[in-house]
Amino acid sequence: MATKTLLLLILTLLAVVSSTTALSDDPTPTVYDILDKYGLPTGLLPDSVKSYSFSPDDGSFVVELQKPCYIQFDYLVYYDSKITGKLKVGSITDLDGIQVKRLFFWFDVDEIRVDLPSSDNIYFTVGFINKKLDIDQFETVHSCTDNALVACAQSSNPISQLPITVDEVEMLITE
Repeated sequence: MATKTLLLLILTLLAVVSSTTALSDDPTPTVYDILDKYGLPTGLLPDSVKSYSFSPDDGSFVVELQKPCYIQFDYLVYYDSKITGKLKVGSITDLDGIQVKRLFFWFDVDEIRVDLPSSDNIYFTVGFINKKLDIDQFETVHSCTDNALVACAQSSNPISQLPITVDEVEMLITE
């Protein structure tokens, strides 16, 4: 009888230890997991995230990319190698490190927000202008390129319809 009790005690201890270990092995969430948890689409950031830090106390974050890059959505978007801001449920405020190209100019994206409950729209604030876009294009994480013209070529928009900066023209001429 003592052997059965001892065996039962050992099995119980092993079960408790293994369940405690499973709980403590909870992996650190990715930056994409955090975006999703806060009701934002994961495709707001490219797939080249090297590291990030996030403070749930005030929502401040820093995302480090492998290098600056571009993605063509409805508009050409530039990601600096360091992106900062404050994350709240349904929005990113105090954003720094993301720009959008409109006509011949680059504009800083100051805020990104979605409707709560979720709709088909996402809103970008550039200065005092708010732009509503279809959220579907931000649902998947995209690869980015270090060349704006390549990003444009990968889009469904003909490159002739996309404006080009003087710097980009000079870069093409020197290559």
